Amino acid sequence: MKIPVLHIQQFRESKRLNEVYFNSFSHHMTLNRELIDKPHSHDFYLCVLFLEGQGIHEIDFETYSISPGSIFFLKPGQTHFWKFETQPEGFIFFHSKAFYDLYFLGHKLSVFPFYCSQQNPPVLEAPPEELISLRQKFQEACLEYRENSMLREMKILNLINGIYIELSRIYTARIDLDKYGSPSYSTLFDRLEDLIQKNFREEKFPKFYADQLNITTKHLNRVVKKTINKTTSELISDRVVLEAKRLIVHSPGNLAEVAYALEFSDYAYFSKFFKTKTGITPAAFQKTYL
Repeated sequence: MKIPVLHIQQFRESKRLNEVYFNSFSHHMTLNRELIDKPHSHDFYLCVLFLEGQGIHEIDFETYSISPGSIFFLKPGQTHFWKFETQPEGFIFFHSKAFYDLYFLGHKLSVFPFYCSQQNPPVLEAPPEELISLRQKFQEACLEYRENSMLREMKILNLINGIYIELSRIYTARIDLDKYGSPSYSTLFDRLEDLIQKNFREEKFPKFYADQLNITTKHLNRVVKKTINKTTSELISDRVVLEAKRLIVHSPGNLAEVAYALEFSDYAYFSKFFKTKTGITPAAFQKTYL
């Protein structure tokens, strides 16, 4: 089974505005069940608020519980699917990067913690006292999407931004910012993640990244350990393993091609690396998605 990559234009009702989509979750499921009832990924950003329902949501091969108050965030390229035990309800919206950037040139989507780091969980459990306000914000945006009023795109973008700001405040409310060390550590870590994202296929050792950041490998390890309690090598390996899993499920068949795409010297080395990091061989992992 090849995991499909979905585009906004594939979803019914998305033609109201080409690069953004809003709906109640139950209506979204009814209209687009044939697209979303199997594992898939997107080329857009997605946010969903659950007000009712129970189930599970798998995002990039990690499983999360769904319950009233669960909010999920997905970035382009992430593989996911959901399985419900009871009827879900809530709101869902998604948009392209280009749509958001149309008006918000002063900052990027990565300013929001749930879209910032690969290490940040893609889920938020909203406190019950926050749900009424959040429901109103999502509902207002959904209603605006269905209207054809003057400056509709601008208002929708402002409503999305308001939702993201509110969710960011809830997301970070219980975080002890002191554990992240100095602001300079945070800046270095952000730069490191960007470098890993761009170079992880070719460069799998910490020294390359330390050299790019003009610091020693020892200091880089100190920054990563203080920020996420991992080593630099573990951070790089996590990104390689994630990409390996995505390639394995998106392109089942010749696993040697996955090893080649990730620039391992041969399949045996790749298979040993994958099993060491995950406890399972690439072939065994692939079978779970066939």
